[in-house]
Amino acid sequence: MSPGPLRDPSRGPAPVVPPLPARGAAGAVNAVDAAKTVDAVDAVGPGDDLDAARRADALAGRTVLVPRAPERAAGLAATLRGAGAHVLVSPAIERAPVEDTAPVDGALARLLHGDFAWVVVTSVNAIDELLASAARQGVDLGDAARRARWAAVGPATRRALEAVGVTVELEPDENSARGLVAAFAALPPSDQTSTSADQASTSGDHGSTSGNQASTSRGRGVVLLPQGDLAAPTMHDGLHDLGYVPHVVTVYRTVTHTLAPDVVAAWRAGAVDAVVLTSGSVAREVARQLGPRDDVVGVAIGDPTARAARDVGLRLDAVAERPTDAALAAALVGALAATRTTAGSAALPDDPAAPPAAGTTGVDPTPEGDPS
Repeated sequence: MSPGPLRDPSRGPAPVVPPLPARGAAGAVNAVDAAKTVDAVDAVGPGDDLDAARRADALAGRTVLVPRAPERAAGLAATLRGAGAHVLVSPAIERAPVEDTAPVDGALARLLHGDFAWVVVTSVNAIDELLASAARQGVDLGDAARRARWAAVGPATRRALEAVGVTVELEPDENSARGLVAAFAALPPSDQTSTSADQASTSGDHGSTSGNQASTSRGRGVVLLPQGDLAAPTMHDGLHDLGYVPHVVTVYRTVTHTLAPDVVAAWRAGAVDAVVLTSGSVAREVARQLGPRDDVVGVAIGDPTARAARDVGLRLDAVAERPTDAALAAALVGALAATRTTAGSAALPDDPAAPPAAGTTGVDPTPEGDPS
């Protein structure tokens, strides 16, 4: 089946991706490294080309906290530093392996046997764990991938999959689990047919389903969902409601990472001007470790992260239009420029055109893509 009809035509041709890191054993390419390359490609694109003078004016001399792993923060940090910002990079969370790898290894073996109709990936982190499982079993993930159809939540996840030889057939316009469920719901009947997975038994973190139940669920087949331990049930429940049989496998854990002492000191001293939040887990850890501050501009990678930030009392000024470094930089520039404008207008109280203070107006929600 051709993947073409399942991709949004408005996306246009995919950009040319620079050479990727060399493959290791069993053809493995670290998915985080692939995603970094993707972010570099996404740095310039429709709607992302920032005016250099405006960017420098907003960022020069500002201190921005990016509570993300250095390898994931590198692209955004370089952009911000290039515009004169002081960037503090310190992860608030980190990925940890699961203690028992038997479930993911078993799922990959089932994938090789053609037991799944679809594999749905909602995080770049899950790709690394699938690659690790393939390496343990001496197989190539790209070869195993051809036994099923693949869906990705957003551009970074899709391109990281493509970098390791996986063809992605479905990517939603709204880069979130909710958007991906909607994309499955919109598939034409010809793309909702079952495979040999209908005859399989499936079990996972959300319980087990027999092969007979799978074959009577409107014949849409079993879907592998490799996820982190903190993943919400949105994808599982949405696919189940559509008649698919979700098979959830926890492939990694999200654990707390203590922020660097200089970051804590800068935050408490009021020396941080803005923070970039790239997942709900990051937002919760920033609030837990540092505490909310009304004077720190907050920018979120997507609406789920924005909701999490608000829930824990963090200030939220802007949401990136897309889950890319370029879009995050654009949102940050806009938010910080608004604070400069507001500060400059404070001396002119009679100016009827003066904008409201940053953070006092509602932020239109936008979809969130690949979580940290």
